[in-house]
Amino acid sequence: MTVHASWTVDRLVDAYTHHQRRTRGLRPQTLRNRAWLARMLVRAALGTDPIDPRRLTPADVVAFITSLRHRFSPGSMRTVRSSLRSFFRFLRVEGFCGDTLEAALPTVAHWRLATLPCSLTEQQVEQVLASFDDSTPCGQRDLAIVQCLSTLGLRPGEVADLCLDDIDWRGGTLQIRARKNRRGAVLPLPRVVGQALVAYLSGERPATDERRVFVEHMGERRGKPLTSPAVSRVVARALRRAAIDTPLTGAYVFRHTAASRMVREGASLKEVADVLGHRSLDTTTVYAKLDLPRLRDIALPWPEVRP
Repeated sequence: MTVHASWTVDRLVDAYTHHQRRTRGLRPQTLRNRAWLARMLVRAALGTDPIDPRRLTPADVVAFITSLRHRFSPGSMRTVRSSLRSFFRFLRVEGFCGDTLEAALPTVAHWRLATLPCSLTEQQVEQVLASFDDSTPCGQRDLAIVQCLSTLGLRPGEVADLCLDDIDWRGGTLQIRARKNRRGAVLPLPRVVGQALVAYLSGERPATDERRVFVEHMGERRGKPLTSPAVSRVVARALRRAAIDTPLTGAYVFRHTAASRMVREGASLKEVADVLGHRSLDTTTVYAKLDLPRLRDIALPWPEVRP
């Protein structure tokens, strides 16, 4: 691949996305996430267009990873590292660099099941829901998004991909067509979620032919579908507005909250896994640490302590 004077970030990221789609067959949401990270790195390291990808250095890689350490959990940082590794391999295949960029990626220390899931209390959830101004178009949309996240435990990508045809109003169900477990799902449509969706769809949703439920309301992208990062930004703004301080400020805090609520109400891990769309029960076992009554039943007495 030749580096032209007019080479831009958009052209480079588009070529990377096409390469990943052709060689890996990745899901659209995964492709969007990887493109987003690649764009952020290149823009932070090389500045405005035109760019020369050959100018990327290991120091740029380390500086970029360091800048993200407060935005993502250790588990998410491992995903960031994996995404950037695939981008550097693409650059190497195209002759832009050697293996120095990939070697510069720092190892992310992360021990599985070592921490508790970060979730909100029911009072905090109510604070967030009460912070929306549902008299505005974006307020109605954002409230419906958070209801989907906090009640059904959906991933941000699943909310962004939700289509009008996926809602069965008469049957009271919601169809999720594609999940990380490579299977779809049909979930019940709770009344609060249905009411929030109706208020948004019958309110000020922009006139558009787009079949995605949630669309942009402002600027050049008005009427275009919301992306997964945009869904997470909706949550981040809502948490700031409600003055809730939590280590996890993206959409996944509500996914963990929904799972924690199901465990507290007596749902089995299999039931939680089915609702969340986990590929393996091992992924769901972290929520077992939140079931304190059952943990007390199996805890052994400490021999040196007397009641």
